[in-house]
Amino acid sequence: MIKITSKAVFMDGINRFGLINYAVDGEKIYISSSTTIFKKKLKIEGLGGQTKRMVKKLFQAFWKRFSSNMFSKKSHVKLGLYGPPNGGKSTLANRICTDWLGEEMSSVSHIAHETREINVKEQVNIKNKKGKELTFSLVDTPGIATKIDYEDFIKKGMSKLESKKRAKEATKGVIDAIKWLDTMDSVVVVLDATKDPYSQVNITIIGNLQARNIPVLIAANKVDLKKSSIDIIKAAFPQYPVIGISAKYGKHIDDFYEHLFKLAR
Repeated sequence: MIKITSKAVFMDGINRFGLINYAVDGEKIYISSSTTIFKKKLKIEGLGGQTKRMVKKLFQAFWKRFSSNMFSKKSHVKLGLYGPPNGGKSTLANRICTDWLGEEMSSVSHIAHETREINVKEQVNIKNKKGKELTFSLVDTPGIATKIDYEDFIKKGMSKLESKKRAKEATKGVIDAIKWLDTMDSVVVVLDATKDPYSQVNITIIGNLQARNIPVLIAANKVDLKKSSIDIIKAAFPQYPVIGISAKYGKHIDDFYEHLFKLAR
């Protein structure tokens, strides 16, 4: 058996160099790494002349097939739904999954912080009128808040024990949501179009997205309500496209899907 070493750059967010080992046995090549590879430099030792060229051709044929399969798994994006509590993130997540998968993915409630853990729905595939397809992992995140007070839940009719538990889980959810930003390819910020967009929470969310240079689409939700205003949200965040929707009733949802195709470019 002949050993081959390929020097590669790892796609682990650090871009560091490492070694990946292969072995050739007859016409078979074995790979012992699960790391996604960005670039490679083949090095074959202990061989000469014709044998070396044969092994190299064999390896290159294998690499072409292997890398093609590897990167096909990366052909879809990770799409995150972010925003303040009760903006309609989970309602939008359910709308998307119901339209394209025939099932909901998140629970909803009139009480803030119903979503306190990261929810992921893999392989969501949508199509537009032109026949184009987009596949992504949909990530429904807990609502971002600068302050979570358990007494607010008590006012909604929850017991003190339940309220403290919900507040603790919600706080952890906020931390997790921020951490997950580093894994996102694109983000839809879901805002309640009936509320003032110039809030500390919204500015914090947008600031974190800008710092990471993540593509963003703002969904101005609840346009079915009379107090809603898309123009105010557009004026608040002119650097990003804004689409008015009603996640609950599906208003303008087709336009929203078209915007997702532009977002994923």
